[in-house]
Amino acid sequence: MPIQEKNILNRLYFIAGGMFLFALLIAVKLVDIQFVDGDKYRELATKNTTKNAIIPANRGNVYSDDGSLLASSVPKYDIRFDAVTVSSKDFKEFLVPLSKELSKMFGKPASYYQNVLRKARANKNRYLLIAKNLGYSDYIKVKSMPLFRKGPYKGGIIVDQRTVREHPMGKIGERLVGDEDRNTPGYYAVGLEGAFHQMLSGKEGKRLKQKIAKGQWKPVYDENEVEPQDGYDVISTINVNMQDIAHHALLKQLEEYEADHGSVIVMEVATGEIKAVSNLGKGAGGNYYERLNYAVGESTEPGSTFKTIALTVALNQKVIDTGTVVDTKNGSDRFYGRTISDSKRGGYGEISAAKALEVSSNIGFARLIDNAYKDNPKKFTNQVQEWGLDKKIGIPIKGEADPIIPEEGDNVWSRNALPSIAYGYNLQMTPLQILTFYNAIANNGKMVKPHFIKEIRDWDEKIREVEVEVLNEKIASQETIDKIQAILENIVKRGTGKTLYSKNFSMAGKTGTARKDYANFEEWKKEKKYVSSFAGYFPADNPKYSCIVVIHEPSTKKGYYGADVTGPVFKRIAQKIFTDSPLRAQVADIDAIETTTEKDYNNYYKKAQTRFQKLPDVRGMAGMDAVSILENLGYKVKLNGNGTVKSQSIPAGQSLQKGAQIELNLS
Repeated sequence: MPIQEKNILNRLYFIAGGMFLFALLIAVKLVDIQFVDGDKYRELATKNTTKNAIIPANRGNVYSDDGSLLASSVPKYDIRFDAVTVSSKDFKEFLVPLSKELSKMFGKPASYYQNVLRKARANKNRYLLIAKNLGYSDYIKVKSMPLFRKGPYKGGIIVDQRTVREHPMGKIGERLVGDEDRNTPGYYAVGLEGAFHQMLSGKEGKRLKQKIAKGQWKPVYDENEVEPQDGYDVISTINVNMQDIAHHALLKQLEEYEADHGSVIVMEVATGEIKAVSNLGKGAGGNYYERLNYAVGESTEPGSTFKTIALTVALNQKVIDTGTVVDTKNGSDRFYGRTISDSKRGGYGEISAAKALEVSSNIGFARLIDNAYKDNPKKFTNQVQEWGLDKKIGIPIKGEADPIIPEEGDNVWSRNALPSIAYGYNLQMTPLQILTFYNAIANNGKMVKPHFIKEIRDWDEKIREVEVEVLNEKIASQETIDKIQAILENIVKRGTGKTLYSKNFSMAGKTGTARKDYANFEEWKKEKKYVSSFAGYFPADNPKYSCIVVIHEPSTKKGYYGADVTGPVFKRIAQKIFTDSPLRAQVADIDAIETTTEKDYNNYYKKAQTRFQKLPDVRGMAGMDAVSILENLGYKVKLNGNGTVKSQSIPAGQSLQKGAQIELNLS
């Protein structure tokens, strides 16, 4: 064999051997992939093409004390179509009937849906949007349509479910109820939603999804891998009617006095149940909304509402009596190099301690408390500490501010500290902390802890019931309590709150007016700022509810004294809670069943149990009941006025229109 041919043959053997070796290596790798590392690669492939998507649990509902919804989780569904997975036979057979059904439900022509579906088929669109934000009943209807009823693989239907939080009361009590954190979906930080987040949340479920074109995912099965567990329901102490009254009473006064912000709290005396909380602040456009929870989180100098606390300390420790005389001079007096003034020109002269509280004399209280405690100021502050007024109440709602009540030895303490504290300066408290003390006076000395929920429920099963928690069984002797109660009633009859007096309805309380941001006194004089307040309870002779109203920075051109700014809000709330009509200030029997209220409730309950096919007639119903029913039907409700519904902008009997706005005129 020639040498040249032999070389060629050797090369062929070499190439053949190399190819054989390469094939052998491939075979070995295949065996390795299949049998040795097979589980690893199968898991990796599955991981890249399928995943267990989290299904949020339905969040529990928040209810008012009568069962009205304050917050509810509503499932919403987006329907999409995988135009690739459907067979040609099924697509041709069901295209027309499916388009007709979609047309009937959503209002667009059947030809529109035929064109959209054909285009999706031609473009191999695997995620075509059919409908968004469907309720459960509409979702079931779509799922039962021709082709879609075959399921995700044969029918191409893709269902994306999510949960939406809705508030039937709208903006009223929004800060108290709480809302989802805008920056952290699924997280609730404020209000009842934040306080009881864990109980409301439930447990997440899981659903297996498969990766399809363009990084999109669709469910593998109709059923979930792990079913989500709904959260517990929270039954709050909030009364819808009182909340509505408090909200509108505060709003009216804020607008009238062009104030910056304000808050109202209504508490049940015997139990400490919070029946209403309203917090309104002025926005950039001049409108008021629930900006912050001022009632719980804003600690400021209380001003004259603290005088009641100071007098209770002194009377209970018997360092003075109600008849102790104090000289208020001519309306101005010097204390350790600092001038203290009263609001009345010329002063009050020599008056009793009781009269000093009635007329709210700063000089009177500075002199009374300083004379009694200047040699031992801790005797005074220790009593305040024993009542727990120097500590947070410890409510579950986040954001409660710390009270600040200095004592001898603190860096801020001076000889002027005690006289200033006596009339409500040089210390800080929140509206809720102040009201807790006034509520104890109304409750014959028993201080109860304010609370916002009655019970936790899992459907019809009671999981936890909140009982009355007593913080102090008796803050002072009955003799002291009786004297303070009498003075607080006289303040409304003949003192600083006399403009609020009504012979047909008894109220008791204390006005408050405090300077704000006055550290630079010369600057403050150029633009004076005040905080007006009123704290008390009603009816005076048999207290049922306590209430505090605080309004910041009312226009000084219109007025800033507590009796003018906050007192009328207190009176409006008290009388509307207990009277048959806003025009008649009279309470015949506070325990009697009011027939009008009973009729309104029965009317609301009957309508609330109805599954409406048409728009209901809500005329004659209480405004908040009508809002609850209409918003649950999907309408956006605009209210004009207060009271019962006199007319509705969309006549009853029309077909339901989700998302439509309806206007209710109340009177």
